[in-house]
Amino acid sequence: MTVAIDYGYLPSGRYVFNHDIMNCTADGVVGNHLYSGRALGITKPWDIIQLHPMLKPLYKDIISHYKRVGLNHAQRVVWDVKREQLGMYIGHQPSVFYYGPNESRYWGDNSWLETVEFINSKNNFIALAEELGVDVPKTLCFKSVEEIEPATIQEIVFPCYLKAAISVSGVGIYRCQDEIEFTKALNKFEAQVPIQIQEEIKTDIFLNMQYRVADSEMNRLAASEQILKGYEHQGNRVPACHEPWEAIEPMAHWLKDRGMKGIFAFDVAVVKTNEGYRFPAIECNPRFNGASYPTLIARKLGIPEWSATMFETKYRSLAEIDLTDLEFSRKTGEGVIIVNWGTVLVGKLSILMAGSSAFQKTLEEQLSARLS
Repeated sequence: MTVAIDYGYLPSGRYVFNHDIMNCTADGVVGNHLYSGRALGITKPWDIIQLHPMLKPLYKDIISHYKRVGLNHAQRVVWDVKREQLGMYIGHQPSVFYYGPNESRYWGDNSWLETVEFINSKNNFIALAEELGVDVPKTLCFKSVEEIEPATIQEIVFPCYLKAAISVSGVGIYRCQDEIEFTKALNKFEAQVPIQIQEEIKTDIFLNMQYRVADSEMNRLAASEQILKGYEHQGNRVPACHEPWEAIEPMAHWLKDRGMKGIFAFDVAVVKTNEGYRFPAIECNPRFNGASYPTLIARKLGIPEWSATMFETKYRSLAEIDLTDLEFSRKTGEGVIIVNWGTVLVGKLSILMAGSSAFQKTLEEQLSARLS
């Protein structure tokens, strides 16, 4: 199966990509400073990409891998992830992981910034969902921890989730089995921190539903099913078992009408009831997310069925790992593509596995054996 490169879901024009996440991620998560590399596979040859200088020794091996699998990419690399670089290249617009205050100075789009900062609050998300009639879990929102009174705690149905209104990488989110765990979790927050108490949704199926806004047009980008290990997110798979776009479309249009641009996504639960399925929205990520990179690579290469997950490895360089016999072939439409490659320096690799679900399982087994 030979397919043409599809740029339809990438930004038109020329871009300088800076997808470093250190300005908007939690401290202490191992390898976060190495994530800028995962954007390489979604770039176009005429783009520019900023990469962390620690990734430089890996670059020759990753571009060799991308050449073998037929994935083109930016030819110009800047080994510096400082935001100041974003405004230095005439004819290139910025592409960033998260459009926050540090990024907006190089783009100057205040409507986009205000919309991102608004919906990035989980409390604002719940309030907007209720206003628009979007199904969400039962949630109590508080402007600060000190607003929670003992009587409120007595009314909580356990288990529940205690969440900071603004959190990143899952930090500030606690599953509380009972009042004792709830009290311990509550004591971890400062008194003035906005928080929410949310019911636990009884399901094992959660979706990631991505949109993209470009040139004033909004498109449904992809619905993927989250791969979970307990409560921990491990990756995503396509196609998803459900694609309930109508459940979240009112909020997607609201965001677009108020200036949202680029990629954003919703986490949506799949709950089976006696009356059928309901699809409560859990939160909105007003930015690129972990599913965005394999999604766009799959779009570029015309891959309709895939999964992407993080693998642990004993190796600390790409040169030590030989995946050539497992690599994606554009003739068969099957095989592996390395997505997040810089993290090999800390013993992790995010890998896309293309093919049928049965073939993906075989690939996963082979990768686990080869990387361990």
